[in-house]
Amino acid sequence: MSNNKKFETLAIRTQTETSQFSEHSVPLYLTSGFVFDDAEEMRASFAEEKQRDLYSRYSNPNVNEFVDKVCLMEGAEAGFAFASGMAAVFSTFGTLLDAGDHVVSCSSVFGATHGLFTKYLPKWNIEYSYFNVNEVDNIENLIKPNTKFIYAETPTNPGVDVLDLDLLSAICKKHGLLLVIDNCFATPYLQNPIKHGADLVIHSATKLMDGQGRVLGGVTVGKKELIREIYLFSRLTGPSMSAFNAWVLSKSLETLAVRTDKHCENALKLATFLEGHPKVTWVKYPFLKSHPQHEVAKKQMKLGGNIIAFEVKGGIEGGRTFLDAIKMCSLSANLGDTRTIVTHPASTTHAKVEADVKAAAGITDGMVRVSVGLEHVDDVIADLEQALQ
Repeated sequence: MSNNKKFETLAIRTQTETSQFSEHSVPLYLTSGFVFDDAEEMRASFAEEKQRDLYSRYSNPNVNEFVDKVCLMEGAEAGFAFASGMAAVFSTFGTLLDAGDHVVSCSSVFGATHGLFTKYLPKWNIEYSYFNVNEVDNIENLIKPNTKFIYAETPTNPGVDVLDLDLLSAICKKHGLLLVIDNCFATPYLQNPIKHGADLVIHSATKLMDGQGRVLGGVTVGKKELIREIYLFSRLTGPSMSAFNAWVLSKSLETLAVRTDKHCENALKLATFLEGHPKVTWVKYPFLKSHPQHEVAKKQMKLGGNIIAFEVKGGIEGGRTFLDAIKMCSLSANLGDTRTIVTHPASTTHAKVEADVKAAAGITDGMVRVSVGLEHVDDVIADLEQALQ
C-alpha cells in the first residue's frame, strides 16, 4: 500500500495477500515450513533468487504483515520481528557488535538491557560507556575509536526522561556512528526516530503495540542493509516471532492510534492530579510543563505517552506501603496494558541493582512507575488517591 496514506489507514489496511477463500480478516498461517513445486524452485528460493517464504524461523505471512505495518508506521526500509523485545535488543546488538567494539549508551535503560551491557557483552570483549540523561554534553567525551553506535531509550524506562533525537543524530553523524533507538514507550504513533536520524529503531511489541497484555513480541526496523545483517544473524540463532503472536499484534496495531490517544489523555490527567498531591515529592510526565525535557518532548512527540514516574514520600517503605494500599489497579511488571499497572522499581525490578546505577537511571527509593490504562480516569485517580492516604 502507498505510504502516503494516513497512519490509521496504513495500520488497518496493510494486510498480507488474500487467499483463494477471499477472507476479509487475515488467516493464521500456523505452519513451520512451506512447499515447493520442484527442485529448481526450491534451489532458487534458498539461493534468494526468488523471494518467498521458506521456513517460519526465517519468515511467515503473518510475521511479514506485522513487520510491513511497523515499517510503514516508522518510515523504515525493512524490519525483522522477534519473540520478545529483549530478543530484538540482543539480536540487534549481536549483529552490529564484534569483539573489541564499544557502545555509548544512556545510563537510564531497561534493567534487562543494563544486564546485557554489564554481564554478557564483557564476555565477548565488548565495552560500554554510560552517559547520564542530564549530561548529554558529555557524550562526545565517551566516544572512542572503537565505538560502533550510540544507544538510547526515549522516553526512558522507568525514569520517563526524554532525550533529544536530533542532538544524538548530529553527534552520530559527526563521528560516523550508528544511532539505535528503543522507541517502545512512545510507539510509532507518537514518535518516529528515523525522521530524526536514527538508523535502527527497536520495539517491545509486548507493550502498547499489543496493548492488552496478551503476547510477547519485538521488532527492529531501519536501514535495509542493516536489517539484512540482522535477518542473517537471526535466521541462524532462531529468536523469530511466532505466527500466532504476529497475527495478534497485527490486529492490535489496527487500534494503536485510537488506544494511544486515550492512554495519553488519561495519563496527562493523572499526572496533573499527582503533581498537586502533598504526599508526592515530584512527578515526571513528558507533556507536563514541569518535566525537565518538556520542550524536547513537544518537539519530537505527538503526545506524552502512557507512563508516569513519581516519588512517594517515605522512601522504600513509602513505596511498598503505597503498593499494598492499591485496590483496583494491577501490581505487575508489564506496561502498556488496557489496565493501569503500578510498580515500585526500588523494591522489585531494580532491588538488586547497585545504588549508583539506580541513581544514574533516576530511580529513587520512593519512585513509582504507573502505566496508565483505559479505565475511566476518575476511577484510576480515586484508587491512587486512597492509596496515597
